[in-house]
Amino acid sequence: MLHIVNKSHLQTTSLQSCLRLAQPGAALLLTEDAVYAATQAAAATSGITAALKQFKVYALQPDVLARGMAGKLVDGVTAVDYAGFVDLVVEHPNNQSWL
Repeated sequence: MLHIVNKSHLQTTSLQSCLRLAQPGAALLLTEDAVYAATQAAAATSGITAALKQFKVYALQPDVLARGMAGKLVDGVTAVDYAGFVDLVVEHPNNQSWL
């Protein structure tokens, strides 16, 4: 399953709920303000560091760039472009958006 989170971990509890309920082996795509959770400064407190042990974690590259976070993603998080986003959806026909 592909889990898509678009809100900052500082705004809502969506990311924490996702990480708590997602099954190991799932994929997590961070978009919009959720990309902040995957930065070196926030990955430990947001739960992304621990999540990398259970999930494949992706961040939408255009959102990373728009927020000035290029080069600041924690190791293990894969940046994907829009085509990569589509590939993830095709690869994971079941998806859950966490709003």
